Amino acid sequence: MSELGSDVRHMKKIFYLTLIAWAIFEIANVFFIMPMPGSQRMESIGLAYFLYHWRLAFRAGFALLLFWSFFKSTFRYKWLPALALTALAALIYVFNFQMSADHMFYQPSAVLMKNAAENKVDSNRLVIGIEKNGVAKAYPIQFIGYHHQVRDMLGNQAVMVTYCTVCRSGRVFLPEVNGQPEQFRLVGMDHFNAMFEDASTSSWWRQENGVAIAGPLKGAVLPEMTSWQMTLGQWLQLYPQSLVMQPDSAFAESYEHMKDYESGKGKSDLTRTDSLSWKEKSWVVGIEIGNESTAFDWNKLVKERIIHETIGQTPVVLALAADGHSFAAFERPDAKTMFILQNDTLMAGTAKYDLAGRALNSEETKKVNLKKVNAYQEFWHSWKIFHPMGKRY
Repeated sequence: MSELGSDVRHMKKIFYLTLIAWAIFEIANVFFIMPMPGSQRMESIGLAYFLYHWRLAFRAGFALLLFWSFFKSTFRYKWLPALALTALAALIYVFNFQMSADHMFYQPSAVLMKNAAENKVDSNRLVIGIEKNGVAKAYPIQFIGYHHQVRDMLGNQAVMVTYCTVCRSGRVFLPEVNGQPEQFRLVGMDHFNAMFEDASTSSWWRQENGVAIAGPLKGAVLPEMTSWQMTLGQWLQLYPQSLVMQPDSAFAESYEHMKDYESGKGKSDLTRTDSLSWKEKSWVVGIEIGNESTAFDWNKLVKERIIHETIGQTPVVLALAADGHSFAAFERPDAKTMFILQNDTLMAGTAKYDLAGRALNSEETKKVNLKKVNAYQEFWHSWKIFHPMGKRY
């Protein structure tokens, strides 16, 4: 009898230890890919991907062990294992259906676009703008900041407009891998940057640069599209024919929570702004050309409005519009060419260009426009993490 009693007690220990291990697993499965205390400063993407990729196998193993140990045990208080199982079920629900990224942030069911005459979005709102072959569209950060990803078409080209509020980074990618169309979903975050999972291989892709950081396609890169960050008013001055994304009424409450984000007045520790330069949450404008990158202090740009620099071997000019929010960067024709900014027009000698880089006196400049360089407004902590060898202007 003593041996039987010992076996029963042993099974009860296995039952409760399995419950605890399963609970720890569910917490860890979310902890490493969501912004929890300490989780985003760890080099844990390999472990995070392993746990997440094999989550069904882990759960099946835990379930079998629970089932076996439960029926091998005798419980004095019948309600205790039932209570423990209920608590585990509640934890699984919370961490998988309330705290998972794709259950917190949803894509719009349809992207409603309106022309300037029908547009209802305030002209002072910041947008991520794209243009190709005369087709232009603008996506308000207030909306895409909540959605994290908006899928749309620009002419015949599928585009994936992304935004990470914790990094303050907007990127536009072509949603294709190896030339084939691909679907992505928000899966979590690594080093405070949003991650997407592709539907075909379950690889994880970083929003900051479109690089696959885990899974079968690790090391692959999504093709990126040229984009601008401007006020809607400035964008429509440059592209009056542009369509503008309108709010989806299903997400009105979420958009309302985002209304102060772009101005830097967010109260969350993840999205707040440092007014001083080169602090964790200070704003910078980052430019990357090839393997070289430079970060420009936003406060300095606001003060000077135009900055000339050489990144690697490429001379560039970074300009801020009179509205104090819209900016653009271009390659300079050569290192000796210096611009001045007058009435939001870039001028070098007799050559004049608008903030889209288009030549305004086309006969003299032989219709040669400036080559656009992607420039991103980000939190300093984000840019320095993903550009550790980059320079500070």
